[in-house]
Amino acid sequence: MRVLSGIQPSGQLHIGNYFGSIKPNLEFQGKADQGFFFIADLHALTTVQDAAALRKAREDIVLDYLACGFDPAQSIIYYQSQVPAHTELMWILSTLTPMGLLERAVSYKEKVEKGMTPSAGLFTYPVLMAADILLYQADRVPVGKDQKQHLEIARDIALKFNNAYGDTFTLPEPLIREEVAVVPGTDGQKMSKSYGNTIPLFGDEKAAKKAIMGIVTDSKAMSDPKDPATCILYQIHKLFLPSTGQKALADEYRAGLPYGEGKKKLLAAYLDFFAPMRKKREELAKKPDVVRSILREGAAKAAAIAEETMGKVRSAVGLA
Repeated sequence: MRVLSGIQPSGQLHIGNYFGSIKPNLEFQGKADQGFFFIADLHALTTVQDAAALRKAREDIVLDYLACGFDPAQSIIYYQSQVPAHTELMWILSTLTPMGLLERAVSYKEKVEKGMTPSAGLFTYPVLMAADILLYQADRVPVGKDQKQHLEIARDIALKFNNAYGDTFTLPEPLIREEVAVVPGTDGQKMSKSYGNTIPLFGDEKAAKKAIMGIVTDSKAMSDPKDPATCILYQIHKLFLPSTGQKALADEYRAGLPYGEGKKKLLAAYLDFFAPMRKKREELAKKPDVVRSILREGAAKAAAIAEETMGKVRSAVGLA
């Protein structure tokens, strides 16, 4: 079984990235035959046009992954741009991809509605995502609910290619953990950098405290009972707790836990949970040569596997 996941270096990672993507992905280490984790720097070009900012964001994400427990001895980590086959396969797949399929992509419409420039790159984003996945013949792709349609598009493109040229690509299956598929932000929407409603994964503790203390709450009085199912504070806090802790916290809210106290509890849980990872990240930041070596080795391994697929693709379409 091959498991693949990618993440855009479009800014500082937040706890939504951790609980919705990083943590479930890392749980496959040792379970999957091969695990692929790539930094989607080519995708990031649709929103980041600052070279220095992109370089820093790429480096930060690698440090974040390693600090969170990524083991390069068990899985492969690399920059998407380090493997040119991603863009070669994207072009070949784009010659088969119906315009109507891309026009139905909800993510594109939502991004444009929120003010993003409707570029050709943003429109064809799902084709590059399909190439990212199909290139490694991935069986499983952990995604959030918001990315499920993109994976369905990748399957549609793979089927279209297989029907046209013969059985070439594995059809990937989505892995969605319902309990953390969408992590709420500080305003109740999905936690996202583009919404400005995040709690940082690492970085300045003061910024994390400000974000947590600024979580939007309703107008209930301090001692009024709160419904855990609709309480943003609880929905975020429960991610840090085992099932028994979740139940105990839910009972506290039902009994009238004041929001101010709830925010203090969440801040304490956040600091305690990420403290070991924060320390590891600080140590890794002092060893840039080690990190660069991990990336070089990962890219070489990924490129070798990608080339196996591209050999089949080129032969199938008549380019070899």
